[in-house]
Amino acid sequence: MSQSSYGRMLDAAQGALEDLLEDEYPTLELRPQKDRLQVFQTLATFFLRYMKIFRALEEVYDQIVHPQKRRVVHQVLDGVMGRLVELKNEMVELEHSEFHYFDDLLQDFKMTPEDLEVPIPRYFVREKMRALKEREKMLAHVLAKEGRPEHKSVNRPVLSMSMERAVWLLQVSERARQGRLRAHFMKTIRLEEQRRHLGSSMLDPDQAATCIQKVWRGYRDRRRVNKECLEEMIFLGMIPAQQQTPSPAQLRAQQVERRRHIIQEEHEAEYQTALVNIKESVRAVDGADIKESLQEQIRQWFLECRDASGKFPDFPSPEDGGSASIFAQKTPEQVAAEFAAKEEEREKKKKLKSEKDKKANDRKEKKKGKPKGKGGKGDTEEEETGWKMTHSNFLPTVFKGAKLYKEVWQNRDEQQNFLQRFDAQLVREEKRLEVEVELRVQVDELMRQELKNLKLVVDRDKGKKKKKVKKSSKKKKKKGRKTGKKKKKKEKDLTADRTIESLYEELVLEGIIIRPMNVKLSDYIGEYSYLGTTLRQADIEPMPSLSDVRQLIALYGILPLGSQCVHERGPLIRALLLTGPQGVGKKMLVHALCTETGANLFNLSPSTLAGKYPGKSGLQLLLHMVFKMEPKRLKKTLPKILKSIKAEDRVLVVGTSRRPFDADIKPFCKVYKKIILIPRPDYASRFTLWKELLQAHGALLDPKLDLSSLAKVTDGYTQGHILQAIQTILIPHRLELQAKRPLTAVEFIPPLARQDPVYKEEEESFKAWYSRTPLGKKRARAAKASEEQAILKKGKTKGGKLQKKGKEGKKKKKKK
Repeated sequence: MSQSSYGRMLDAAQGALEDLLEDEYPTLELRPQKDRLQVFQTLATFFLRYMKIFRALEEVYDQIVHPQKRRVVHQVLDGVMGRLVELKNEMVELEHSEFHYFDDLLQDFKMTPEDLEVPIPRYFVREKMRALKEREKMLAHVLAKEGRPEHKSVNRPVLSMSMERAVWLLQVSERARQGRLRAHFMKTIRLEEQRRHLGSSMLDPDQAATCIQKVWRGYRDRRRVNKECLEEMIFLGMIPAQQQTPSPAQLRAQQVERRRHIIQEEHEAEYQTALVNIKESVRAVDGADIKESLQEQIRQWFLECRDASGKFPDFPSPEDGGSASIFAQKTPEQVAAEFAAKEEEREKKKKLKSEKDKKANDRKEKKKGKPKGKGGKGDTEEEETGWKMTHSNFLPTVFKGAKLYKEVWQNRDEQQNFLQRFDAQLVREEKRLEVEVELRVQVDELMRQELKNLKLVVDRDKGKKKKKVKKSSKKKKKKGRKTGKKKKKKEKDLTADRTIESLYEELVLEGIIIRPMNVKLSDYIGEYSYLGTTLRQADIEPMPSLSDVRQLIALYGILPLGSQCVHERGPLIRALLLTGPQGVGKKMLVHALCTETGANLFNLSPSTLAGKYPGKSGLQLLLHMVFKMEPKRLKKTLPKILKSIKAEDRVLVVGTSRRPFDADIKPFCKVYKKIILIPRPDYASRFTLWKELLQAHGALLDPKLDLSSLAKVTDGYTQGHILQAIQTILIPHRLELQAKRPLTAVEFIPPLARQDPVYKEEEESFKAWYSRTPLGKKRARAAKASEEQAILKKGKTKGGKLQKKGKEGKKKKKKK
């Protein structure tokens, strides 16, 4: 796609965003709503619309090369990502569940389940590629310095063997070798006999030609028919298509994308150089004129105020904005009145404080005197029950970015800027304002002194009053200094005498900092649950799908860790727990999270920390370095450490557990506020897993390989079980024989039979444990309340019928 195409895509995304903001802002002012289903429909609609805009903006930001446009898009992109996280948090609080289903809405919006996949912004890693490469070099250097490979090889002990066993093995091997040689010799003799027999019986040339033609035409037609049948089945989706090499057009498109990334870096470097050069030229060329014009404006203001009020005005302090607050399209009388009002407000602050304290004491006494029963004030002023949209930290950012794009870039003519370099005119206007602000500070100091001299000459009494005001301001400054002493003490730095490089080296050598596997979130294979809404309407809680798990990892982990804006202003998530049966991909998700964001990975598993940093002092040192540790050793300490993690730190503690029900649930849930229960894969996910993993390991998907039967048979098995079975069968020798002997589903049954699946008891234990977590308890209470309301409604309707019948019977008796 060309730059004009991405420009049109950006215009379309901005138009959709404006429409969405017009629809969303009124919902912030609505009264609390009681219909939870309608509220969820509203939130889910906003979520899907933001997701569509997010996908378009991410693609535009990755490919456009205009440096100033990219900054506007980046601002809007951060706001949209943060709003998505906020809406997800709203839906969780509303439904008391981490998983939601949008089947009906997808049909209404004509969207596919792929549109629900959260796109991972590519700039998370690309814009800090240099830092990541330096980290890789440092890691390799530390390991090479100590003479250790990155992955430690396990030294397995050599098993001893008796003499009889060794002789027996040698005899078996020798007999097998002689048997193979004898079979090869007999095969050679048989082939020689066949050649002699064919040479003795020669056919007529015409008969031989006819025979060859029949064989060739039959082979050609059978191949053509099989090819057409295979193409038809692939077109109908009944047989998965084979992996094909990228076409020349796709290779060309990839080259163009890489070239655009290089151009982005070049244009960004030019833009950064221009920011410095243009600012210096504006200061050198226009600095004297700006200074002179500012002085003339301020002197004119002095004279106007003198003519209007008979007195020279007070010059605004730097805290009030200096002379910039004077020229805000106001008359001198208005400015003088504002400054007089500010002085009066300063004098009244003490009185207001004392009055507030008295009122607060009166309220406390009234609350103590009034009972909490029916006569209290809380009963007369009942709070409105229902759901209300909480305040958003990202909507102002989105609105500001959209407004900036509309005012500056939407109707800007860039036909002459074919190479999409920076706009020098905009840079000059921006830098002129910056230079004016810097020079205004210098001019204000000069004009304050000039005003002081004028007052001394013309109005000496006013000068004395100003001195008194200065004394009061000094007192206020002193009071501020006293309050500053009440700040909390800083925590002790246990490694103040050590550099970051030395700490990094120590953690690498101890095996705590490791290099994450190069896996992406899209490599975690799983399909969307198509029956979620239908099951919930039938009061059946569906098991979450692996597609839902990917979405949660992206919203709770990747977006906050990748964007500083989202992490600081969005809902703060300090710790995340991934739990589920063995083999569902918990560790893979942790590695994918680090790969997509370029984050450091600290391996704090029990096997890694065994025997390291012993005692309380060692534990404190480790906590100081990495902020996290094993839960058994940190039953009381880890929650305290997590509280010290601030929004700007961009630290996420991720735990993995396949037996969470063995731990104490109260301290466990104190540490991990967000818990993601990863289920075993369903039929759709298993079918996709077999197809993708077989192709990845070099298998040819022949029609004889029944993937549907394999997906059905492996019900209860996890991704790890399926992967292990495929690795067991698809050895190099078996892959070479595929042309002669295609793969069949029966071959994968024996390795699967040697593994234990996830039994129903284990799955039920996970569900029971999750129901005892805070979110599970909330959902159970909400379900119980809804059931009670339904029973009450049924009872009321039945009672009403009975009452009517009773009244009718009484009337009949009276008539008799």
